[in-house]
Amino acid sequence: MSGEGARQVHYAEAKGDGAEALLRGFLEGLPTHPGFLGAELLGSPGQPGLYLVASRWARERPELNVPDGVKAWSFEVLAEA
Repeated sequence: MSGEGARQVHYAEAKGDGAEALLRGFLEGLPTHPGFLGAELLGSPGQPGLYLVASRWARERPELNVPDGVKAWSFEVLAEA
């Protein structure tokens, strides 16, 4: 599955006051990008105030405008079950 055009997963993390609203806005804009497959906004019951958007992309994800103060990572899908 590795190689050019491989699917990717992107994570965006924010914490603190306003983090949930910030990532909700980011999540709402994702479907407008080519290759978007889906995404979720996640909250951590064990770490109140920590939020994550996990998004999936059909190929290399486009450049995303991650809000200021948000940490972000991309991963290439290497295997699935």
